[in-house]
Amino acid sequence: MSVRRGRIVRALSGFYTVDCDGERIECRARGVLRERGLTPLVGDEVTVIQAEGLSAVEEILPRRNALLRPPVANLDRLYLLSAFSNPAPAPLLLDMQTAVCERAGVTPVLVFNKCDEGDFSAIVAAYRTTGYEIHVISCKTGEGIDALRAGIPEGICAFTGNSGVGKSTLLNLLMPGLALPTGEVSRKLGRGRHTTRHVELYDMGEGRLLADTPGFSSLSCDPVPKEEVAALFPEFRAHLSACRFTTCTHTCEPGCGVLAALDAGCVAPSRHASYVELYRQAAAARPWDKRK
Repeated sequence: MSVRRGRIVRALSGFYTVDCDGERIECRARGVLRERGLTPLVGDEVTVIQAEGLSAVEEILPRRNALLRPPVANLDRLYLLSAFSNPAPAPLLLDMQTAVCERAGVTPVLVFNKCDEGDFSAIVAAYRTTGYEIHVISCKTGEGIDALRAGIPEGICAFTGNSGVGKSTLLNLLMPGLALPTGEVSRKLGRGRHTTRHVELYDMGEGRLLADTPGFSSLSCDPVPKEEVAALFPEFRAHLSACRFTTCTHTCEPGCGVLAALDAGCVAPSRHASYVELYRQAAAARPWDKRK
């Protein structure tokens, strides 16, 4: 019997591919992990036990972070991909995604694809005060692809977004030779067909691992109390201490620092509208709906 350490690079139908110093081992998870309510995720560092020709994930090592959807652990950056049209950007959805990243301790990067179809300047303007890295690209013409590739850091980065926004096409451009399957956008439904059905890490070299994920209309992690929603909007943080009331909800109160910043143009109206909706959702959540 031997015990080895590695990283899960692929998960599909209860089977896990673990990279142990360049050797890929196919495993299932030991039953003891299920008994503890633990599910291995792509990106997890794990120990693998090998005995009598069988291999199994023995232990999940401590995670820096994890998302429930897409199921990825130890992320450094999450690239949130939107398209100019078909499907068009949805500000509330995008703001929910950045909030999930903030909650999970993952750096969000905004990527707007299909700039050959129109002008992204209006939606990009809404994020100027967030401090988020933003890329405007076209997978069709190649505009912005080199700058995006050059900015990918060491560590684990994932690309996600609605089906049809061009994730697989973009990864093929970032890593020539990858040859991921791509799909057309359904004219009837206005969204893409799912061409990625599992999460997998691809080695880009220089310590960079890229994850392709299935198309998700939303991200998810642990629930957030309503009092903590405002801190998930980075452009709000400098103004929270200016509120007149310590119980300020930043939605309608007089003397609110966030509302003053909104009036001064330091917070985009669409971002504040998204905050109000996320605050409403958090306030309406029942205690038994919140997972520990």
